[in-house]
Amino acid sequence: MSGGVRLLFLLFFCVFAVALFAADASVSGTDAAGPPLAQPKPVVDVVQGHHISDPYRWLEDSASVETQQWVSAELNYTRSMLDPLRGRAELHTRLAQLLAIGTISAPQIGGKYFFYTRRDGSQNQPVLFVREGVNGKDRALVDVNALAADGTVALDWWTPSEDGKYVTYGTSPSGSEMSTLHVIETTTGKLLPDQIERTRAADIAWKLDNSGFFYTRYPKKGDVPEGEEVYHRHVFYHALGADSAKDPDIFGAGRDPQDWPGVALSNDDRWLLISVAQGWTKSELYLQDLKAGSAPVRITDGKNFLYGGEIVNGKIFITTNEDAPRYRAFSVDASAPARANWKEIIPQNDAVLQGVGVVNGQLLAQYEKSASSQLRLLDTSGKVLGDIQLPAIGTVFASGGKWNRKEAFFAFHSFTIPDSIYQVNLSDRSSALWAKVDAPGIDPDKYEVQQVWFNSKDGTHIPMFVFHKKGLQLNGRNPTLLTGYGGFNVSLTPDFRGDRYAWLEHGGVFAVANLRGGAEFGEDWHRAGMLGKKQNVFDDFIAAAEFLISQKYTDKEHLAIRGGSNGGLLMGAALTQRPDLFRAVVCQVPLLDMLRYQNFQIAKLWIPEYGSSEDPKQFEWIYAYSPYHHVKAGTEYPATLFMTAESDTRVDPMHAKKMAALMQAEAANGKSRERPILLRIDTKAGHGVGKPITKQVEDLTDIYSFLFWQLGMN
Repeated sequence: MSGGVRLLFLLFFCVFAVALFAADASVSGTDAAGPPLAQPKPVVDVVQGHHISDPYRWLEDSASVETQQWVSAELNYTRSMLDPLRGRAELHTRLAQLLAIGTISAPQIGGKYFFYTRRDGSQNQPVLFVREGVNGKDRALVDVNALAADGTVALDWWTPSEDGKYVTYGTSPSGSEMSTLHVIETTTGKLLPDQIERTRAADIAWKLDNSGFFYTRYPKKGDVPEGEEVYHRHVFYHALGADSAKDPDIFGAGRDPQDWPGVALSNDDRWLLISVAQGWTKSELYLQDLKAGSAPVRITDGKNFLYGGEIVNGKIFITTNEDAPRYRAFSVDASAPARANWKEIIPQNDAVLQGVGVVNGQLLAQYEKSASSQLRLLDTSGKVLGDIQLPAIGTVFASGGKWNRKEAFFAFHSFTIPDSIYQVNLSDRSSALWAKVDAPGIDPDKYEVQQVWFNSKDGTHIPMFVFHKKGLQLNGRNPTLLTGYGGFNVSLTPDFRGDRYAWLEHGGVFAVANLRGGAEFGEDWHRAGMLGKKQNVFDDFIAAAEFLISQKYTDKEHLAIRGGSNGGLLMGAALTQRPDLFRAVVCQVPLLDMLRYQNFQIAKLWIPEYGSSEDPKQFEWIYAYSPYHHVKAGTEYPATLFMTAESDTRVDPMHAKKMAALMQAEAANGKSRERPILLRIDTKAGHGVGKPITKQVEDLTDIYSFLFWQLGMN
């Protein structure tokens, strides 16, 4: 939806064929009863006056022969533990069936065309389809499955021109997410010669006459100091047919390298609106009058708030949390956009306003209340016309239309409803199914979802979804899988994931805790779980686990936890702070060494969320919970499966490597084959975006085989 203000940045290997390795000082040997032990080589840093030893610093160098040999031995050990597990083949078969349940996206409108993506059956990647007319016949326009036999080329993003004549789209290999921009002609499917590298998560704004587009791009190697190629995102303009190397740099020069600009054009091509995110709590809006040829001018006041906007008929519609943690909306004339001229049109209420878009001369507003979605229609002055009925309690994961079109759509799913697209009748606010994904073999009537509430350590009331078969007996022994995230203004709302049914069908309970740090209750909720208040997130999660036990859903021997990226940090904190509380942990693409995280990949972007050990005050917060620095020798920890990928361009795999090595060496169960510490590193994969279905099935087979084994499930 245009006007969405939660700007989520890009947070969340080479495997070797030769399994044998020569004797090396860095690998002290492998015991038949345990993992290959990495040789500690302590490096002592003085950080803010503290002498801190890092015994496995050498594992940060993924290109070294020593690291490669240890990784190869670790992978062999992990496979020796997971491959023989009973029931693994049956799980693999069932998961392949469940992931054959496809995905679908809400359509984007370009002229007479409707564009959307859909993945069906065993397809590794979604296909971009085009439909001429709202009820026309679908035609595949871009199918990246044909670009790599193993499905490891992903369709990252796509944007049609205003009349739909062209579509820009980005592809990237092996989960790297560093896209190459292409332009395709809709009617013929012909690729234009225009091709632009380093367009990760590109923002595109086409000119009305299709002569070119504004876009965002990263520098190539050599253009900036080494290691900074993942920053310095700038706005450029590309004229179709021109040499992209000569595209003019419109915005970004001389600014903070961590700025994250995005672009939008007004419906008359006169005004270019540039939004610049600066972390997860602050963004700015700049307006450029293209007709006058003047430079972009900032129209926000530099305050620590978030802003997003859309320009239609000379009026800017702005959504912001300025002095309103649950967000509100303003309008202002583009010809006089100063903050003093803004007029509030949608005041803050008890739900979180997630975004506002102009559709058919009206405003389509999306809200979230208690971690579930709402849609509301208003006129451009802010008068409420009424709510749009949703099919159930669940999540609208995309919505929108065009300022001058009667068609409006929303994409919906829930824990029991797969991806479904609805078309909205704006005259009576009714909705009708436009397209959906089928889920054969799943009967949603056999399952129930409850939202329960519990108190955290400081008394804060926290919600949690609990999902299981109907008729579940609260016997205190049900195998339970708890997950959470708690960061970066991200809400965990009801969504459909087929793999969960492999768990539910075998009597498992699935629980999702809505922790502080997320967006479920607005910006106050987010800020209550970031920087110096990050411990609140861990306290909330531990309280969720204790609640599940106290309510007789499960016990400590039948409780597992799983999370990735920022949720992987959560797993690391939970297992080091309360190792007695869980039987098993799946920790995916995690952040674990929080004293050094900012030195790798794109992690400087996350300093506004976590802080940095380079700041004396922030060091104290981070050092207090950094999982890698809180492994205690001789402690028995939960069985743990660390999962990472060598092509991850967000979270460096060094975190999982170092943590696994440390726990294998020092935990009481570090060498255990009954309660093991395992490391799994994927090939030709990244943080998870664009991962082919075949790889997802392999990942999930390992995860559920491990959990079934540890929790004693058949």
